[in-house]
Amino acid sequence: MSFHDELLHATEAERAALLAIPHISDGAAGKLTRTDYIGFLAQAYHHVKHTLPLLMACGAKLPARLEWLRTGMSEYIQEETGHQEWILNDIRCCGADAEVVRNGLPDLPAELLVAYAYDTIARVNPVGFLGMVLVLEGTSAVVASRAAAALQRSLGLPPEAFSYLSSHGSLDVGHVRFFASLVNRLDDAGDRAALIHCARVFYRLYGDVFRSLDAARFSRRGQAIAA
Repeated sequence: MSFHDELLHATEAERAALLAIPHISDGAAGKLTRTDYIGFLAQAYHHVKHTLPLLMACGAKLPARLEWLRTGMSEYIQEETGHQEWILNDIRCCGADAEVVRNGLPDLPAELLVAYAYDTIARVNPVGFLGMVLVLEGTSAVVASRAAAALQRSLGLPPEAFSYLSSHGSLDVGHVRFFASLVNRLDDAGDRAALIHCARVFYRLYGDVFRSLDAARFSRRGQAIAA
C-alpha cells in the first residue's frame, strides 16, 4: 500500500463525516439559497487568502532533507495565486458587496482553521500542513464542480458567479494526483505520523466551517417560519 493510500484509509472516517455535513450535501444537490452560497464564499475567502502565505511559510520551514518538497510547494504557489480574487468576483456576481467581505473578519471556525495551519507549520512539523491540502483539494475534487452546476441551475445565477467552485472541481482532480506523488515520497515515520494526525484535525476544523454555516442558515429558516 502506498503512503497516499494509507493516508486516505487512516482519514476515511473524518472524510465521511465532512461530506455528510448538510451544507456540503445540500450544495451538491443545489439546495442552498443565494444567502447560503454567499455565506460559503465569504468564509472561503477568509481561508483561501492565506493559501499563498501558508505555502510560503511551509516551504521556508522544511528541512534540507525535504528540498524536493519545497520545490513542490513552489508549484502549488504558481497554481494558487489569485484565487481569493476569484471568490470576491463570484460574490459580486451574486449581487453582494465583495469589499465588505474583503475588509471583514472570518467567523471563528475559519479563523481557527487558518490559525491551526500556521501553528502546525511553525511549532509542530511543516509536513503536517499537507493535511490541509488533502482536505481542501480532496473535498473540492469530489463535490465542487457538481455543486457549481447544481447551484447555478437552482439559483439562476450566471456562470461567472461560480468561477471558484467550477475551477477547483477540475483543477483539484489534477492536484490530487500531484499531491499523491509528493506524499508517496515521504519516508520518515515522524513526517508520516504528523501528516495523518494533522489531516484528521483539518477535516474536523474545515467541517466546523460548514457546521457554523448550517447553524446560521437553520437559524434564518427558523426566524422566517416564526415570522
